[in-house]
Amino acid sequence: MSQRKRSKGSGLSQGGDGDEDFNQSQMPTHSQVQRNLERRSQDQVNQKVSELVQFLLVKDQKKIPIKRADMLKKVIREYRDVYSEIVNRAGKTLQQVFGLQLVEIDTKHHIYILTSDLPRAEGENLHRDNQTAKLGLLLIILSFIFMKGNTAKDGAVWEFLRRLRVQPGERHEVFGDVKKLVTEEFVRQKYLEITPIPLTDPPEFSYQWGPRAAKETSKRDVLRFVAKIQGKDPTFWMSQYNEAEATP
Repeated sequence: MSQRKRSKGSGLSQGGDGDEDFNQSQMPTHSQVQRNLERRSQDQVNQKVSELVQFLLVKDQKKIPIKRADMLKKVIREYRDVYSEIVNRAGKTLQQVFGLQLVEIDTKHHIYILTSDLPRAEGENLHRDNQTAKLGLLLIILSFIFMKGNTAKDGAVWEFLRRLRVQPGERHEVFGDVKKLVTEEFVRQKYLEITPIPLTDPPEFSYQWGPRAAKETSKRDVLRFVAKIQGKDPTFWMSQYNEAEATP
């Protein structure tokens, strides 16, 4: 209980660096983390893992070291009492899905970088593209569309991205104009298809996979990605699993 009380009184809400009351001596032990996990919603813990993976992929694009304080303040927030578990799961996902290692390069100030443990493929390839952050964003959108039944309304897509702190109306530090990237660049590259929904006022649009996405990845790969992010077996989503297995 003392750990949770301490986390509620953290400097996060006051805009501090989030690390000042979370030094090494105060970090929960492994057994404390396991007890804290039992009190937490597993869906919420999985969501935090997913958010942290996406946050790290985006930060890695600028090749600026990532501070633990930023992970705590911008992603983990009130789940800091299970911080080590969230970071460990995110690290495993980054390694298994993207071939990236989360490495702590400064143990005193708790600063991390991502290093690649896979050779970069030549040419354009959805799985090992040099533009890791755009790849991550695209893969997340493709996953969302597939899990929604192969089509998703534009409003649902943007609301999903807002929850991941990617705002369509704001200039992003890595992606630039996010709306232009999604609705123009990904469409021009044939990763996405966006079609108007008839008789909607104001106009609405539906998003589907484009032919390039279907060539460069598969529903099976995307479902595996979702399963790793969520910490579940692909068969948890039986309808999508059956569809993925039936698709070449």
